Amino acid sequence: MKTLQVLCRLIFLICLLRESKADETQSNGVYIVYMGSAANSRNNHNLLLTSLVERKRNAVVHNYQNSFLGFAARLTKEEANDIARQPGVVSVFPDPLLKLHTTRSWDFLQYQTSVETNLRPSDKYNYSSSNAASDIIIGIMDTGIWPESESFSDEGFGPIPSKWKGTCMQTDDFTAANCNRKLIGARYYKAGGAFNSPRDDHGHGTHVASTAAGNTIHKASYYGLAMGSAKGGFPGSRIASYRVCGVIGCQGSNILAAFDDAIEDGVDVLSLSLGASAADGPNFHRDPVAIGAFHATEKGITVVCSAGNDGPSTGSVVNVAPWILTVAASSIDRDFQADITLGDQTVIQGGGINFGELQTSPVYPLLYGNTAKRNSSKEIDARNCKPRSLDKDKVKGSIVVCENEVGVSSAKQKLARVKKLGAVGMVFVSDDARAVASSYGSFPVATVNQTDGKKIISYAKNERNPMATISPTVSVTQHKPAPIVPYFSARGPSFATKDILKPDVAAPGVAILASWPGNDSVVKLAGKNPPLFFILSGTSMSCPHVSGLAAMIKSQHPNWSPSAIRSAIMTTASQTNNMKNPITTNSGSLATPYDLGAGEVSLNPLHPGLVYETDTHNYLHFLCNIGYNITTIKKISSTIPTNFTCHTNSSISNMNYPSIAISKFNGTEIIIKRTVTNVGTVDGIYTASVEAPNGLEVNVVPNMLEFTESKKQLSYQVIFRADGGFDEDKFGSIIWSNDEYRVRSPFVVSSR
Repeated sequence: MKTLQVLCRLIFLICLLRESKADETQSNGVYIVYMGSAANSRNNHNLLLTSLVERKRNAVVHNYQNSFLGFAARLTKEEANDIARQPGVVSVFPDPLLKLHTTRSWDFLQYQTSVETNLRPSDKYNYSSSNAASDIIIGIMDTGIWPESESFSDEGFGPIPSKWKGTCMQTDDFTAANCNRKLIGARYYKAGGAFNSPRDDHGHGTHVASTAAGNTIHKASYYGLAMGSAKGGFPGSRIASYRVCGVIGCQGSNILAAFDDAIEDGVDVLSLSLGASAADGPNFHRDPVAIGAFHATEKGITVVCSAGNDGPSTGSVVNVAPWILTVAASSIDRDFQADITLGDQTVIQGGGINFGELQTSPVYPLLYGNTAKRNSSKEIDARNCKPRSLDKDKVKGSIVVCENEVGVSSAKQKLARVKKLGAVGMVFVSDDARAVASSYGSFPVATVNQTDGKKIISYAKNERNPMATISPTVSVTQHKPAPIVPYFSARGPSFATKDILKPDVAAPGVAILASWPGNDSVVKLAGKNPPLFFILSGTSMSCPHVSGLAAMIKSQHPNWSPSAIRSAIMTTASQTNNMKNPITTNSGSLATPYDLGAGEVSLNPLHPGLVYETDTHNYLHFLCNIGYNITTIKKISSTIPTNFTCHTNSSISNMNYPSIAISKFNGTEIIIKRTVTNVGTVDGIYTASVEAPNGLEVNVVPNMLEFTESKKQLSYQVIFRADGGFDEDKFGSIIWSNDEYRVRSPFVVSSR
């Protein structure tokens, strides 16, 4: 049994580090029946459920009845089709399998905030003040939690908030004593999964939870790397853990059950580092995350989700419903460096994380994969160190240089192969692997970009007796430029509609160090204790950064709505790197709003000046505009007025969102309306300025807004004109500012 558990965890970790792309297909014969939250749907829900139980006693997997209505059940396709035709049913769909998509990061964000010249000093966020305990509760939907981590100690915390209605589920390896005044709740959902406990035996959930709300832990590191004070976005938060994911992914029925409970439990912020596929289209009534997030937002809960790891493909962003705060990834100013020293004393600055113990002098034969090929192998396979392509006798005792061409095995697969053949080290040539560090354990591995790879390959091919060595990794701070948008971070435009700009913001998601289960033998080094911290990359890591930030805002502004919190985070975001230049992508191109939304989050959202309020009615009209009929919409919402009607002549672009997106623009004048609410100085005058690209005329009317005690909400129009259509999307921004505040809203205009 123990061997099986270790094997499962190893498979999970390998998938995790490779940004696992689990198939979102029904794997458990379960269908989800969604019935919305309209008051008159409860009788239909009860009748339908009773009828099903009478026919199939053990069919029901989950019953959603706290915050919205529906159930998950084992059904045949014919039964599912029959239920879909019953009164009160919004949708019936197969239970999908979704995929899982810190020391230096918060210090870097604080530094970046301090160098933003357009922010007034009096408003800069004092990060240390966020350590004070509060009654704000962050709900984490993930792989569970490791309660013994020091990140979740309740020292200094007062009584559990009276609003909390949740529970600490008890199992053989998780008791009520594992919860405390910091970790106040833990649930698990086992439909379609092989876990029966809230305990995180995989690591992802613990890593995410500590990034969002972990206590400050001094001298945290991964075996000495990334040493510093680890802390969450809002250490004063309470944590409620909802285990919805296992080795194979995250079952949609479990996610909906967790939403149903979390809303009732009393959480303030929900953090989900998981999602469906961008290929699913605008079927929000079939997406468990979109469904659950709608009902949570309707109840005043801010829902933060990862944008996905399928970048840099265009249109790969997920979790795009406008009621979700969608987070892309960015890097921080820390680099993990593993130098390669060649026999001619040339030193190449490599990357990756290794704890190898080779000699410091270049005394090891350096072998280009192509020169080590088996007689029966193809050259391209040998260059890429493809399994069974290399000659064991040639490889043994050498450092092997492996390339990374499209469609060939991963770094982990190459490493396993050359190690088995007796190599003493590996140099992996890959721009992506050099930019995003992975851990290779005790085996000496260094990643290099294509430019440096060519230098090493040239030396290995042309030198009579090429030699080299690889140094163990060291972490270097104040790396420039930073941030950049990494290759894996999913990109806009939204698959659902180009008239909503997604992602919303970016946050640190590259090589983030955070807490890890203390019994993990998979990532530990030989002869050492399991690490209490580990380093991971992905939008899974960027999402909890923003969840912590949202919780911090909620603690200071308890009456702010989820949309006001999102607006504050978006309009105070930064577009500048630590060289005071525009943020770029991993390829070196200028980052656009499709890459990072409004920008990288700053630590200055407490005083945004103005906010864009987006209420439930805005979201309902959005559903109208993407094709939902009024009957279905009335089933979904619990707050819809009886006289609600769809505006057939409205535009999605006119939703009161902090950003603007316009598609199918042919040059004809388009007028977009926005309304802003003053949350700053009572009497304030704001003046508009426009950052417009060539070929697009943009005017703001009026270009001055004056707020008073009696006028806290004012509207304006943005008029877009051009001589005709254009081949590429145009990006710019609208900025409202005065001596105290600068409120920036990005826009994108597309002819497609």
